[in-house]
Amino acid sequence: MKKAPRARKAAAKTATTTGPRAGGAAFQKGLEALTQYVARTGSVTVPRGHEETVDIDGDEHAVKLGIWLTNTKTRRAKLDQTQLAALAHFGVDWATK
Repeated sequence: MKKAPRARKAAAKTATTTGPRAGGAAFQKGLEALTQYVARTGSVTVPRGHEETVDIDGDEHAVKLGIWLTNTKTRRAKLDQTQLAALAHFGVDWATK
C-alpha cells in the first residue's frame, strides 16, 4: 500500500498595500478606534477591556481597543515604519523606541 500524498500548506499572505491604508484592515480598524478614543478622552492609556465602536465606510465595527493595543505592542517588531509612525503620532511611547 502507498501512503496518500501530503497536502501542501497554503502560501502565507503578504501585504502589498502602501500608503495611508498600509497595514491591513485589522490594523486600520484599530488605528481608527484609537483615533476616536484619543479625540474623546485626550489619553492614549486604554483600559484592557475597553471596546470602541467605529464607523468604517458606513458599517459599525466593535474594536476591542485595549486588547488590540496590547497585541500590537507585543507584535511591534512586525510593524512597518508607517504603522509605527501612526502610533507615535498619538503619543504611543513604545512606538518610538
